[in-house]
Amino acid sequence: MSGLALQDVSKRFGDFTAVDNVSLSIPHGTFVCMLGPSGCGKTTLLRMIAGLEEPSTGTILLDGTDVTPIPTHKRDFGMVFQSLALFPHLNVGDNIAYPLRIRGIGKAEQKKRVAELLDMISLQGYAERPVAKLSGGQRQRVAIARALALSPKLFLLDEPLSALDAKLREAMQVELRQLQQKLGITTIVVTHDQREAMTMADLVVVMGEGSIRQAAPPVEIYRKPADAFVADFIGSTNLLTVGADGTLLGRAMPSLAMATRSAGGKLSIRPEDVQLVAAGSGMFAGTVSFVRDLGGTIETFVDVGGTTVMAITTPRERTPFKAGDPVDVTLPLESCVVLKG
Repeated sequence: MSGLALQDVSKRFGDFTAVDNVSLSIPHGTFVCMLGPSGCGKTTLLRMIAGLEEPSTGTILLDGTDVTPIPTHKRDFGMVFQSLALFPHLNVGDNIAYPLRIRGIGKAEQKKRVAELLDMISLQGYAERPVAKLSGGQRQRVAIARALALSPKLFLLDEPLSALDAKLREAMQVELRQLQQKLGITTIVVTHDQREAMTMADLVVVMGEGSIRQAAPPVEIYRKPADAFVADFIGSTNLLTVGADGTLLGRAMPSLAMATRSAGGKLSIRPEDVQLVAAGSGMFAGTVSFVRDLGGTIETFVDVGGTTVMAITTPRERTPFKAGDPVDVTLPLESCVVLKG
């Protein structure tokens, strides 16, 4: 199958294993986000794909061809670094044309390609603009255009939006995703931003301690996490302990007993699936400990026998409960996922 394939790829630095026996298949044209906490190995894995680091073991294949021994400059990959690495002494057009120039492409063709790329990133007429006079979002677009100048086989980005403010970052997420869909190029983005991954990716790869914990579409990652690490890392969740006999929050739940024995004893339910009802009419009795109104959503924290359960509602679904009120918590079983710890 065409695309990128990693086969048993590892990277060791002395006694430290940064990436541990990773295997992954990425179909052609897929937008992938590698997500995980700092130090999980995601950037090291990206650098091995780019050829900037040599794997200690394993093979990297592109469209069935082993590219592991091929040096970076011969892989025909485009890459955008976190720092962007634009040349401050060159204007926008010359920055974008730089990879074309070092490949010996003629000036007329360079000018044509720069114009095409400026049009693609909605910066028409900016070719003569000094880089220093661009906004953060404009510099980001120029870095992307430069990486795409040679029509790369693979597009790699290492936390490219992390330096932008929140509003601009969200706008650039949409722009980057739309550009990738237009070009159909296989794209891999390293990020620590869960919202960014959920917004852009066809495939989310969650990494932890050098290995892949789960690789799946965003909705599956969110709704069917592979283990407690993934459930806790992606978005907000209530991660509750289930006893071997199916006891949950002090109440015996026979329907959970078998699932708990096979999966490991943790139950995850997203806060938006938690239901708060009048005392005496739900599954678990509790007391509201805190209510946080965030405008678009309302977070209600409930103490159930020493365990905090969070529920999220919208303003239209606003419940009348306030701190100190008795309340019952209902956890719809169809929304619960029993997980390995």
